[in-house]
Amino acid sequence: MTDINIDLRGLVPAPVTPFTRDGAVDHDAIQRLGSWLGGIDGVKGLVVLGHAGEGTFLTQQEQAEVIQSFKESVKGALPIIAGITGEGTQVAALEAQRAVEAGAAAGLVYPSHGWLRFGYQKGAPQDRYRAIYEESGLPLILFQYPDVTKATYNLETLLDIAAQPGVFAMKNGVRNMRRWDTEIPIIRRERPDLQVLTCHDEYLLHTMFDVDGALVGYGGLAPEPLIELIAAGKAKDYPKAREIHDRLFPVTQNVYHRGSHMEGTVALKHGLVARGILEHATVRPPLLPLQEGADVEIANALRSAGLVD
Repeated sequence: MTDINIDLRGLVPAPVTPFTRDGAVDHDAIQRLGSWLGGIDGVKGLVVLGHAGEGTFLTQQEQAEVIQSFKESVKGALPIIAGITGEGTQVAALEAQRAVEAGAAAGLVYPSHGWLRFGYQKGAPQDRYRAIYEESGLPLILFQYPDVTKATYNLETLLDIAAQPGVFAMKNGVRNMRRWDTEIPIIRRERPDLQVLTCHDEYLLHTMFDVDGALVGYGGLAPEPLIELIAAGKAKDYPKAREIHDRLFPVTQNVYHRGSHMEGTVALKHGLVARGILEHATVRPPLLPLQEGADVEIANALRSAGLVD
């Protein structure tokens, strides 16, 4: 693995992208959101343009502007990591080049989304990472998709990608605890320099004892208790971790236990309204508003967790 000086061992929030009420990117709100997250001790970087950030709903120009705006919001003190989501490998490499030009410090590489339905040819994921890094020079994070999708990588593929130049961390969201418990120790043994980050927003307690940190959309709403949870996991303090998990559980239910994981993005925005960071929860289609009263339920859950007065 290439020696890359980016330390994500802690909380790495994946913040939402705020919009104005008429649907434009709200750069003033990005400054509020980014400066708030960047001012919290234990936040190690921000991942923008991912699922929580509605990155695939933005134009190329908007994507670059969001990277620039979040970088300004943290005054360059934290790495801004860009989601690289382009379907074709060459398209993704060009996206990574644009991210570099906009000021991104690293890239989170999504699988080619056709693989979600049809699967991938052996060696294609390795080639995707290799081409993106060679053509952009952008340090990369390996993204493990859920086991229920055909875009999940088997252990051999994970180990291969992790050994490639430019790949320095893994965001693992396999959501199969049998695979997690089997594969994480092997990855740790075979790729000891790889930074391992969980992205199991709804299963954080189980995964927190095996990782260097968490790369989660949840971190963009509740960074303070999640930083505590990471510390408890590293200390192998299960009672403390359980207490934090249980305190947060009403929030977890109201954000992530919905009909679709994508609804979590809408719920995160409602939560940020309740926390006084955003003024409203505007999203872009194909996301739709939540059912009437959801905002009150989310605010009450945050209040029960001590995150709203």
